[in-house]
Amino acid sequence: MTTRRSEAARASSLGRGSPAGPDAGALEFFARVAAAESFAAAARELGQTRAAVSRRVAQIEAQLGVPLFARHTRAVGLTEAGRRLLARARFVLEAAEAARRTLRTRASGLAGTLRVTTVPVFGQAVLGPLLAAFQARHPELQVELRFTGRRVDLLREDIDLAFRITERPPEDCIAQPVLRFAVGAYAAPGFKPRLRRPQDLARARCLVFGAAAEAQTLRWRHDASGEHVAVELRPCMSADDLGTLQAAARAGGGVVFTPDFAVRDDLARGTLVDALPGWRLPIPEGDTVQALTLPLAVAPEAARALVRFVREAQNGIDTFSDAA
Repeated sequence: MTTRRSEAARASSLGRGSPAGPDAGALEFFARVAAAESFAAAARELGQTRAAVSRRVAQIEAQLGVPLFARHTRAVGLTEAGRRLLARARFVLEAAEAARRTLRTRASGLAGTLRVTTVPVFGQAVLGPLLAAFQARHPELQVELRFTGRRVDLLREDIDLAFRITERPPEDCIAQPVLRFAVGAYAAPGFKPRLRRPQDLARARCLVFGAAAEAQTLRWRHDASGEHVAVELRPCMSADDLGTLQAAARAGGGVVFTPDFAVRDDLARGTLVDALPGWRLPIPEGDTVQALTLPLAVAPEAARALVRFVREAQNGIDTFSDAA
C-alpha cells in the first residue's frame, strides 16, 4: 500500500509541472498512447515504429520514477499511477488539439459545421441576421441552428454553442453574457383600453407566453421609482411561441409581454408601441442572454469566434469584460 501511495503521489506532483517531470509534449504523447491501448496501435496513429513508442514511454516512466503501463502480450493497461497521470495529461492533449485547430482555422478561415441552439425569440430577432453576416465572413462554415427552450447538454447532444436566458448557467460550461434586456408590455397603436398602470392589465386582453391560459399573478417593477405592483390577470391567449403572440398583438389582439430586443423592428416601424412606459416585468430566468460553450480546450474556434461576433454586434464589449 505504501508503494502505491508513493507512486501515485509522485505521478500527481510531476503531472502538475515538477521541474523533473515530463513536459507538455511528453504528456500529450502519453495520453495518445493510453487512448490507443496498445503500443502497436499508438505507433500507427503517431506514424512511428512500435520500438520508438516503447522507448519514449520508457523515458517518461524513468523521468517519473514509476511504471505507467502494465505490459501484456497484445495490449497495455494503465497502472494506478498511470491512471492518475492520465487525468492531467488529457487536459494537455485537449489544449494542444484546440491550439492546432485555432491555427488552422485562423490561417484558412473557419470551416466545417457549427451546431448552435437558442430559444426561438432570440434566434429570430437577433441571432438570425447576425449568422448571415458571420457566414458572409466565413463562407466555408456551415451552421446547424436548433430552436428549443429546454436545457441542453452540450457534450452529450453534440452542440457547440447555446444561447440561453439564464442567471444560473451550467457549472461545466463557459458562460459569457451577450445581451441584457427587459420584458415590457407592447400593443398595437390605438389599442383600447389605454393602459396607465399595471393594474389596468386586469381588464385588458393579454397575450401571455406559457402553456396554460389560466389566471396568474405578474409582478411589475417601475424603472425610476423601484415600485413593485402585483397584478392578477387571465390571458385571452397563451402560446409557447412569442413570435406568434407578437403577430397577434400587431393585429390588435391584445397586449403581449416580451423582451425589448424582440420588438425593436416593430417599435421602429410603429406597428407596436410600449403600452406601459417605464414598467418592466422581471422574470425568473433573469435579464441576460448568455452564450454557453464547453471549456476552452474542447470548444471549437468557430463557436468562440461567433460569441465574440455577437457580443461586439450587441455592444457587449462595452458592457461586459471580454472573456472570449
